Amino acid sequence: MTRGHKPREASSRPRPLQTRALTRETDRARRFLAAGQWRPAPSDSEAAAAVLGRLTAPLPARQAATARTLVTDRDRRLQRLLRTALHHLDAGAVSPPAAALLAALARALLPWHASPNPPPAAAAPRYSNPAGTADHLTRPPTEAGEALLADLTALFTLLASANPPGAVPLTPAVQPWQVRYTGRFRRYGRPAQGVWTAETVNCPACGNKTGPWTVSCDWRRISLGCPCGVTTHDHGLAISEVWLLLPDM
Repeated sequence: MTRGHKPREASSRPRPLQTRALTRETDRARRFLAAGQWRPAPSDSEAAAAVLGRLTAPLPARQAATARTLVTDRDRRLQRLLRTALHHLDAGAVSPPAAALLAALARALLPWHASPNPPPAAAAPRYSNPAGTADHLTRPPTEAGEALLADLTALFTLLASANPPGAVPLTPAVQPWQVRYTGRFRRYGRPAQGVWTAETVNCPACGNKTGPWTVSCDWRRISLGCPCGVTTHDHGLAISEVWLLLPDM
C-alpha cells in the first residue's frame, strides 16, 4: 500500500437510504385512507397498481444463478420500481397526495437510479454523484431497499383497491412546500429510445442559472423564484428533475 494513503472503503459501504419524506408521506396516506378522506381517482389507482406490480414482482427463476446474478436481479427489481414511480410522477396525471407519495418513494430508491444498468446516454438524468471511489460509485444498499417492500406493498394494495366502482373520488389537501436551492436544474428530453437531450434552466429575465432559487411546489407544478425578483412557471421541468436534487425534506 502506498505510504500516506488510506484504503478506499466507499465502494463496500452502501449509502443510507433517504427515507424521511417516505415515512412522512406513507403515514399521511394511511391516515387519509383510514379516515375516508382519500378516495383515489382512477389515475391514482392505476399508478398504485403499476407500482404494486413492481413491489410484488418475483425474482427471475434461474437454473444456474450465481451470487452476482442474484444481487443484480434484486437490484434490478428495485430499479424498475424507482422508474415506475418516476414515470407516473412525471406524467402529471395523479393527484397531489399521490404525487407526494410517488416522489418520496423515488427519493428513497435513488441509489438504484443507475444500478445495476445506468441510463444509456451521457445526458440522461444524474441525480446523485457520491464521491469516495475512483469511479464515483458506491454499492446500493440492497437489503435496506428490500426491507421497505412489505410495508409499501400493504399501502399500495390499499391505494389500488380503495375506491370501489361508482364511488366518487375524494382528494385531501396536501401542504405545498417551499425551499431554497443553489445550483443548476437540468431539463431532460428523450426524443428517441436511448437518445437523451439536456438543457440547463435559466431565469427568463436575467439569465441566472445557479440561483439561489426559491423553489415552490403544490404537487401539480413547480415555480422557480430568482434573486432578481422574477418567478417562472414556464421552465418545463418535471417534478422529479427538481425534487430529487433537493435535500431530503
